[in-house]
Amino acid sequence: MVVGLVSCGRWGSLILRDLIALGCDVPVVARSERSVARAREGGANEIVTDIGDLSGVDGIVVATTTSTHAEVVEAALEHRVPVFVEKPLCADAAQADRLAQFGGERIFVMDKWRYHPGVLELASIARSGRLGRVHGLVTMRVAWGQHHDDVDSTWVLTPHDLSIALEILGRVPQPVAAFGLAVDGEISLLEGLLDAGSAWHALTVSSRAPERRRSIELLCADGTASLAAGWDTYVTIFRTGSAEPEQVATPGELPLLAELRAFVAHLGGGPRPKSSAREGAEIVGVIERLRGLVLAP
Repeated sequence: MVVGLVSCGRWGSLILRDLIALGCDVPVVARSERSVARAREGGANEIVTDIGDLSGVDGIVVATTTSTHAEVVEAALEHRVPVFVEKPLCADAAQADRLAQFGGERIFVMDKWRYHPGVLELASIARSGRLGRVHGLVTMRVAWGQHHDDVDSTWVLTPHDLSIALEILGRVPQPVAAFGLAVDGEISLLEGLLDAGSAWHALTVSSRAPERRRSIELLCADGTASLAAGWDTYVTIFRTGSAEPEQVATPGELPLLAELRAFVAHLGGGPRPKSSAREGAEIVGVIERLRGLVLAP
C-alpha cells in the first residue's frame, strides 16, 4: 500500500513511523529543511515538495497546520483517493461544509480518541446500561501553553473532547452556553455546556492551566466511570453505595497506530474509518459556535 504523507513535522514524523510499521510505502511532501530531514530519517521512500508531485498513491494523510487543512485537503482530493486529515477538518465552518459536500465520501478525520481503548470502554458502558442511564459527560483537557502558532487552543483541544462525546454518547453535542478567557480574539480558556439529547456534556479546555490534565468522567444513574489520564490502561468505576472503586483493564494499541491501521485497511477494501467528513464538519461548526459565545460582546 502506498500512502502519501503531507508534512513531516513533530506529529507527522510519528504518522510516518506508524505507516511504515503497518507495511506501507510512504512518499512524503516536505519543504523545510527540518521536515525533509525528519522524512529522510523516518524512512520515507520518496520526498517531494508539492502535493501534485505525488504519484501512484492509494491514499493520502494530511498532517499540516490547522489553518492550511482546507487548502491541502482540496489539493489531495485531486488524486481521487481517500484522504485522512488530522483534526480538526479545518478551522472554518463554511469551508468544512464545502469539503464535506464535495469530497465527503473520501475524507475522514483523524480523531484518535475515538480509537482509545479507555474511551471505547466508556462507550461500551454508556450503551450497555451497565451503570444505568447516562446523565452526563465531563471532559477536561488543560495544560500550560501549546505548540501551535496558527490557531488558539480551542481549535487544538476542543476537537478531541467533542469526538470523545461523539464516540461515547453517539452524537456530536450542541452548544447551550459557554464562557472563557479571550484576549484580542485569542481564546486560552473555554468552558462549555452542551446538549447531546438524552445527556449533557460539560467540557473545559485551556492553555492557561498550571498543571496538565486529561480526564473523562461518565456520570450515570448508578455510578461514575472515569478515565483519569490519557495514558491510563484502565477505567475506574465508582458505583453508588460502594466505597471501593473497580478497575477495568483496557488493553490495546496506541490510538494513532489504531486509526492509521483502520485507514490502511479501508484502502485495501475494508470499512470506513471513524469520523466522516460530515461529522468533522459538524464538530467544526460546534467549535465556531462555542467561540462565538465566548467572544460575543
